[in-house]
Amino acid sequence: MQAPHTTGKTAPFTLGPPAAKTAVLLLHGFTGSPWEVRPLGEALAARGSRVYAPLLPGHGGTPEAMLWVTWREWLAAAEDALRALEDAEQLVISGLSMGALLGTLLAARHPSRVRGLGLMAPVVQVRRGGARFLRAVRKLPLRGLVPEWVKKETTDLELDEVRAESPLMPRYPLARVLDLFTLQDLAFAALPDVRCASVVLAARQDRVVDFEAVKAFQRRLPRSRLVALQRGRHIIPRDADRALAITTLAEFFDAVAPP
Repeated sequence: MQAPHTTGKTAPFTLGPPAAKTAVLLLHGFTGSPWEVRPLGEALAARGSRVYAPLLPGHGGTPEAMLWVTWREWLAAAEDALRALEDAEQLVISGLSMGALLGTLLAARHPSRVRGLGLMAPVVQVRRGGARFLRAVRKLPLRGLVPEWVKKETTDLELDEVRAESPLMPRYPLARVLDLFTLQDLAFAALPDVRCASVVLAARQDRVVDFEAVKAFQRRLPRSRLVALQRGRHIIPRDADRALAITTLAEFFDAVAPP
């Protein structure tokens, strides 16, 4: 059984030297929290970077809090987090799942500011057939035809011990899935405006995101490469190949934003 979605684990965090030359913005995933990306944040802070991982609106608390936010609030919060790091000489972004979509949009909107983009399991296409069907019919009048809430029974992690301790939002409004679809469209449309180098990490056994769709997304990013992880699933910074993932991202950020 997974741990409840608690404030302590899901809180935002800032790590590393406040006056560091390089700042790293970390963005968590849909229904997730900064807990997902904290191991990456700790590793980058240990290498001398200033790291900030905000908690996106509606996340980290009760499912009902998700009723009052949309993709606009998530993107606005990501923009606010970027501005909070504007005093740093160099800025890089890493995002997981929905956070990867938000990171892509920030990189496209601020091409002169963002030096590098590290994307983990960008949720460009959901694997489950129900979600893909909903995306196809999302513009139809669906009220009363589909459930208002979606149950979430587990987190997509290969490691049982990590899954047992991971915060879990037990349900979320179906309407927020439609917002996720909007962010997918916006991120794809923004790809031609991304100017910085990027690296995309994806686990072949991911049960949330379609691996082939991630590859197609990565091929459209400029100066980009794909790192396919053979172990682990969706929550890459916490799962079986986390050491490889964290090392890959740390070395990539060192290259594009030398300490």
